[in-house]
Amino acid sequence: MQIGYKLASEAFGPAELIRQAVLAEQAGFDFVEISDHFHPWLDDQGHSPFSWTVLGAIAAKTERIGLATGVTCPTVRYHPAIIAQAAATLALVSDGRFTLGVGSGERLNEHVVGQGFPAIAERQEMLREALEIIRLLWRGGYRSYRGRHLRLEDARVFDLPEEAPLIAVAAGGPEAARIAAELGDGLFATEPKPELVRHYREAGGAGPRYVEVPMAWAPDEHSAAQAVLGTTRWALTGWKVMSELPNPVNFDAASATVREDDVLERFACGPDPARYLAVAQEFVDAGFDRLVTQNAGPDPDGFIDFYRRELDGPLRRLVPEGARV
Repeated sequence: MQIGYKLASEAFGPAELIRQAVLAEQAGFDFVEISDHFHPWLDDQGHSPFSWTVLGAIAAKTERIGLATGVTCPTVRYHPAIIAQAAATLALVSDGRFTLGVGSGERLNEHVVGQGFPAIAERQEMLREALEIIRLLWRGGYRSYRGRHLRLEDARVFDLPEEAPLIAVAAGGPEAARIAAELGDGLFATEPKPELVRHYREAGGAGPRYVEVPMAWAPDEHSAAQAVLGTTRWALTGWKVMSELPNPVNFDAASATVREDDVLERFACGPDPARYLAVAQEFVDAGFDRLVTQNAGPDPDGFIDFYRRELDGPLRRLVPEGARV
């Protein structure tokens, strides 16, 4: 079991994200994972720096902690050739500590370049082609590619690491889980759905399985839940909503009916370690072995200290229910 710390690029500026990553390394986290957005989910969050610049700075300021995107869409706002180059460079400057998390994207971030946002079936076709292009470029030499949706013309990534970065593919359903198994090295998810892991394994997937675990630390449960309502209530709208709305104002409206009880049902809130372990256990039972602590509480320093004191060892000792002695 490995434990990661989520760097919320929608909620903090670049210097603060770098500072948190350094603290996470000192607290014993195995890796940090950063969202790759153009817009925040809500205007109240107020940030959205360029994640690749932040990751480069983190690589320079840390020594051992892993780095990951969670996740990048390599099909609309970015061409996959650009992501192949960016990931190769980051792998080099981090001495092999980088994992490329990819997914089919959200309208929130991808519509900004004026190319439209395709339906899910087409997005997944595009993701397949993007992964084929990235893999092709990582083989070295000049490469061309002509797919149904994406093209590559006589391109070469000159600076390549000796070992290519691991690619973890985000999945919310069976088709994306199959893509993760066939073209990725690992699985990435945000919900404790055992069927995602089952589809991944049935398609031949045998790599690490990343998942974000909803948490919100504060000295009391109410303060933690209120912080979630202020900045992270969008997370309770569900993936079909999260992938389709274009701007923060739409997420504000879509999440207006979320209440504190809804937050407490999904998030581990407050100061009790037992609640955090209970929420994390759902994800472990679903088959995930890379837990990303997604703190939506008001005090990141307090959460990191709480993790170091109360959660580090207990989280690592969690095993699926069927594996308990």
